[in-house]
Amino acid sequence: MTDITAETTAPTELPRTKTDWMPLALVPALALLALPFIGSPSAWVTLTVAGLAMGMMIFLMASGLTLVFGLMDIINFGHGVFISLGAYATLLVLGPLAGWGAADSVGLNLALLLLCIVTAMAVTGIVGAVFERVIVRPVYGSHLKQILVTMGGLIVTEQAIHALWGASPIPIRLPETLRGAFVIGDIVMERYRVVAVGIGLLVFLGMQLLLNRTRIGLLIRAGVENPEMVEALGYRIRRLFVSVFVAGSALAGLGGVMWAFYRQTLTAGMGMEVMVLVFIVIIIGGLGSVGGCFVGSILVALVANYVGFLAPKLALISNILVMALVLIWRPQGLFPVARR
Repeated sequence: MTDITAETTAPTELPRTKTDWMPLALVPALALLALPFIGSPSAWVTLTVAGLAMGMMIFLMASGLTLVFGLMDIINFGHGVFISLGAYATLLVLGPLAGWGAADSVGLNLALLLLCIVTAMAVTGIVGAVFERVIVRPVYGSHLKQILVTMGGLIVTEQAIHALWGASPIPIRLPETLRGAFVIGDIVMERYRVVAVGIGLLVFLGMQLLLNRTRIGLLIRAGVENPEMVEALGYRIRRLFVSVFVAGSALAGLGGVMWAFYRQTLTAGMGMEVMVLVFIVIIIGGLGSVGGCFVGSILVALVANYVGFLAPKLALISNILVMALVLIWRPQGLFPVARR
């Protein structure tokens, strides 16, 4: 009897989720596969670093939407305007602090970039809260209505950008020490691209820690699986999801800042220009998967770089081909989270 009681009360160890290494191996496998075709190791390194940087910028622009789309089941076609708004928010900092950008000081230049990022995230976060309350909240649960109203919100916000900053393109300059490139032998790495890689990695690690190692992340993931149970435990799931939407909008603003300095020209439609690519990355990675979005972004950017170097005419359709091949292999994406 004692043995049975002890056996019953003994803690049961939960089964551990096995890490799926196959999608993670795609990026290094692709890079190694491209090396013999490119031929020159220095050209391969240059293309790979440039692809990683582009992948990080795509990830920064797509990460917010993968949270909103995958976790909240909201199809936000207005996400692109938050990228544009974040890009234009840099003018609020670049105007009064133009001297910081022109100074030959790494510290001042990085501080200027950081202030641009913080300002853009604050602006897009506030606008995102209003966007969710006025436009998105009345159409929860109806995908067709979400598409229509978010497209309308996009048009209104884009026209507001025209009213505030004008319709003409606005040129901006990279901070002085972020211009140019690091040259190591025959390898050329643009300084700004290296910074973009660093910022992208920091954001990815921060999101992974937040979603997987904190109470808030646990509640978000639990709310996706069983919102009624989370509500029954006393948590306001709607308020939690609003914060996810605001965070997604703020991340779009961060991506807008990085994209603005990369293009060095601001236009109201610059966010919409990359939305097809953003949706491709989200579909490849799996809805709601931050890790999948990260891997998908790098995969798409590297393929575009390698194909653009080897066969420029195929570069325009390389992203579609990658998406098709991944979906044939895994119809739910590389790391599916939300299964609806």
